[in-house]
Amino acid sequence: MSKSSKAFTRPYAAELGRRLAEPRRFIQVVAGARQVGKTTLVQQVAEGAGVPVRYASADEPTLRGGEWIAQQWEAARLEIGAEPGLLVLDEVQKVAGWSESVKRLWDEDTRRRSLLKVVLLGSAPLLIQKGLTESLAGRFEVLHLPHWSFAEMRSAFGFTVDQYLYFGGYPGAAPLAGEPDRWRRYVLDALVETTIARDVLLLTRVDKPALLRRLFELGCRYSGQVLSYTKMLGQLHDAGNTTTLAHYLDLLAAAGMLTGLRKHAAGAVRQRASSPKLQVLNTALMTAIAGLAPDEVRADREFYGRLVESAVGAHLANAAARGACELLYWRERNREVDFVARAGRTLVAIEVKSGRRRDALPGMEAFAAAFRPTRGLLVGGDGIALEEFLSRSAEHWLQP
Repeated sequence: MSKSSKAFTRPYAAELGRRLAEPRRFIQVVAGARQVGKTTLVQQVAEGAGVPVRYASADEPTLRGGEWIAQQWEAARLEIGAEPGLLVLDEVQKVAGWSESVKRLWDEDTRRRSLLKVVLLGSAPLLIQKGLTESLAGRFEVLHLPHWSFAEMRSAFGFTVDQYLYFGGYPGAAPLAGEPDRWRRYVLDALVETTIARDVLLLTRVDKPALLRRLFELGCRYSGQVLSYTKMLGQLHDAGNTTTLAHYLDLLAAAGMLTGLRKHAAGAVRQRASSPKLQVLNTALMTAIAGLAPDEVRADREFYGRLVESAVGAHLANAAARGACELLYWRERNREVDFVARAGRTLVAIEVKSGRRRDALPGMEAFAAAFRPTRGLLVGGDGIALEEFLSRSAEHWLQP
């Protein structure tokens, strides 16, 4: 790769910079999965802010206490005095009782009319679960950073569509793309295992950690397919139950790794009771778990087809994670629509022509007759080219 991400700035930086430049004070929460560039983006914004910046990270194997936040906060106060300044606390959700400490210190500064502004970095769902909405209501804004898109990886590293399908949207792993075996070890060891060990198991009670890991691997191998929880249990050969699997799938989604899409249905009860369609949030997870070389992936029509469909799904699912839409699938008898995206009153049905063998027939006409979507899109084949679809934001395809 001839390009580097060091000079590349994600568009989210402009939004964060605008928020920090406003006279009103809100705690800015920059949230997203591991290795999506949260720290780099905040550092880029801080460098252009022209004010003193104190950066501290709680990303340690053992949890820190609330006194650590107080120490960092007091140090920032001393450094800026009565002048404007910025305090950045990375992986703050790993500090026990973090939200209560931040609330107390923030309210103290508000009463003093301090000019110190605060940015918290971490995983959005985990932050919210640990007290963001309860303790800090009315005091914060969230800026969600999704996995890197194809357009971003192309701009930063010169990725082609095939490279993006295989290597996905991890900027830290991109320099290793010339050595696929080394790249795979990096993804499995530095990203997958670190995320599970530090971002899931360290913060949440998981009675069956081995089951959670096997569920993740199963989800990567079956990404793009509808699989009932009963069938998952049969594949996993564990004494767990469907409730446990659903909970573990939620945890993996919260960590930005794997999600289970619900079925689009007329009633909310039917949606919740449906079998999930497994969907990775970064195709790098599929290829790393599969252990196939790039040329083997291209030669395996079935796997390559699921990779294409998963890339489209990940593009839409990352948009859903940042609140741009709700992403579902639809299946009725032997008819299926790959993805159904809903944004307000806009309903878009998306079919992916990937070339893989299917266990259900395309169902665009049946879906249109039943639900009258705003539009139907075909990606691949004689429809929208995959490169064009991935090059544009999901919001572009969801316009009313």
